[in-house]
Order: sequence, then structure tokens, then C-alpha cells
Amino acid sequence: MSTEPSPSGLRTPPRLELTGVSRSFPLRGRRTLPVLDQVSLSVAPGEFVSIVGPSGAGKSTLFNLIAGLDRPTCGRIAIDGDVINGPHAHTAYMPQNDLLFPWRTVAANAALGLEVQGVPRRRARDQVRELFGRFGLAGFEDAYPFELSGGMRQRAALLRTVAQRRETLLLDEPFGALDSLTRMQMQLWLQQVWAEHSWTALLVTHDIREALILSDRVVVLSPRPASVRLVLEVDLPRPRDAAVTTTPAFARLERALLAAVTDDPPADAGLSAW
Repeated sequence: MSTEPSPSGLRTPPRLELTGVSRSFPLRGRRTLPVLDQVSLSVAPGEFVSIVGPSGAGKSTLFNLIAGLDRPTCGRIAIDGDVINGPHAHTAYMPQNDLLFPWRTVAANAALGLEVQGVPRRRARDQVRELFGRFGLAGFEDAYPFELSGGMRQRAALLRTVAQRRETLLLDEPFGALDSLTRMQMQLWLQQVWAEHSWTALLVTHDIREALILSDRVVVLSPRPASVRLVLEVDLPRPRDAAVTTTPAFARLERALLAAVTDDPPADAGLSAW
């Protein structure tokens, strides 16, 4: 993706840029398992991009590389122009499971990331308490995770993620364990708070509809070793509600994504090579 022009006419640098990123893992007998193959993409500040692809295609591996938890075999990853070579303070990472500690209150769980960064415990918990109302958790600050519904637990996990006050969020299937109704509610809620805070967000999901509801663009990965097969611009107006899934425009995009994932893109699907 090219950088976007700012109101002054200057080009805005990408928030995230991957260039020729590959990752292989060693196996026995001097063999290797190639997982990512020459992945190149860029994400603009404030953009919401979803990544879809078959199971085992390396989506979570890609997130580990962006978060600095692993290093590519070759290629370059940069955030705001800084090359990533290890753990860093540019991104906040929300994994698939909420990972709330059952012995800590919701406020204590939400403050954990700040405490790890060295913020004193009391100040960290005061900071996160300011966010509870916006995340639909007011009144549950002193509750324990077992007292929350599945959707509330995911809100608490996302609160913990954004409380770190980092501009780029990595969301690895955060709603995968929820029932369909709760999942839809969480998708609409996430869309709203993302727009209000102007986060840059990357979402890994297996749910094509989720990707279309939330995203500005959807990146489709090939089977392992994964490369960027296609990109789909999601030209649906915002804000999007549940009714958008019944529109012809949504159906067209959904067909295009399904075709891309199954490696059978129609000529007029609105897809383009990355």
C-alpha cells in the first residue's frame, strides 16, 4: 500500500511496514519448516486491517514478529520508521484467550501491563479505573474474572491492552470463543471505540464477516508458507451495523473474500495483488 497524502499534500509515512518478511523454523535432520514467505505489507496510521487465511498459515507467527517476540529469518519490519529487532514499546498485543488471572480483580488484571512497565501499582490501577465506563465495565472494577460474562471478560482483556497507551493494537482472534450474538455485539462495540481513539489496528480472524464489518482492508494469506495473496479494499460506509451484512455490497465483498481464501478469485471481485 502506498502512503496516503495528508491535508498539506505531503505523504504520511506508514505506521507499520513489512518488507520481504520470511520465517522458517528448524526441524530435525537439518530440515526447516517455512511458515512465512516474502510477506510485504504496510498499514497507515489509524487504519484497521484484518488478516485472514487458512489455519496454520502463519498469522500468529506474523503477529509475534510484529510484536518483537520473534525475529524474521529474513526481511524487515518497521514501526514509525524504527526497525523492529526485539521486544519494543510500539504495540500492544491481545492474544486469543483473555488470560485474566483468576486471583486478581478486574481492575488489577487491567493494570497488569502498566505494572510490568514499572508504573506503581496504585497509580496503574487508578489509571485503568478511568476507562471502565467506556468499556462497559463500570461497577465491576473489584469483581473477579469468574463473575464476568464471556463478552465482559474480552472487554476487560482489551481494556488491559489499550491501557498501555500504545497506538498500534495487535488483536489475535479476540472474539473467537464467544457465541455468535455476543461476538456481533463485540464487533460493533470495537468498531466504535476504535473510531473514537484513532488506533491503528491489526486483527487476525477466521471470520470473513468479522473482517468485513471491522476493516478498511482485508489481507488474504496463502497456505503455508504464507505469502500475501490478495488484498480487498472494504468500501462500505462507516459506522457499520449488523444490517450491513444483508446488503448487496456486503455480499459482493463476502463472495470476493471467499473466492480469495479458496484460491478461486473471480475476475470482477474487486481484489488486487498486494
